[in-house]
Amino acid sequence: MNVELLTEMGISLTQLAVKGTVTAINSKIKTIKIEKDVEKVKTKYDELINELLAEREEAIRIAQVYKSEIEKYEISDSDIVHLNNTVSRVLELVKTFDPNLDASLFENIRGLINADTLKAMQLLGFNYKAAIGDPLTELCANAILSKSPARKSNTNRPKK
Repeated sequence: MNVELLTEMGISLTQLAVKGTVTAINSKIKTIKIEKDVEKVKTKYDELINELLAEREEAIRIAQVYKSEIEKYEISDSDIVHLNNTVSRVLELVKTFDPNLDASLFENIRGLINADTLKAMQLLGFNYKAAIGDPLTELCANAILSKSPARKSNTNRPKK
């Protein structure tokens, strides 16, 4: 998780909570009630409402940042089943590119992608997208590039 971002959002949320407490709002309303000029009262109420709306928007923005950070690590049960099936098929395809690849590596990757393992790892803050997705992307890319005719022709050329 982006700790700095979450820390910044936590500070902002704390400031909003303190600023918008019932006591602070009631104090402002009492001050407004003392005013006798109707136009000034209207203006101050408008300012208070606008301030509350702005604080609400800021709170929503902070909640969305928190939600976005959590979603980086959270995966549903149905997503896990789908992920397991898809990755299994992808691993089988990658194995056909190079039969010399270590089969135990594929079984180990497949073992990481089951509901119990992923749920437990999520609870610990494991970033499965980076830990599994990045190496799997690289593995697929390397397997495809190793079979690419253009790549083979470049590697067979005599060096100058």
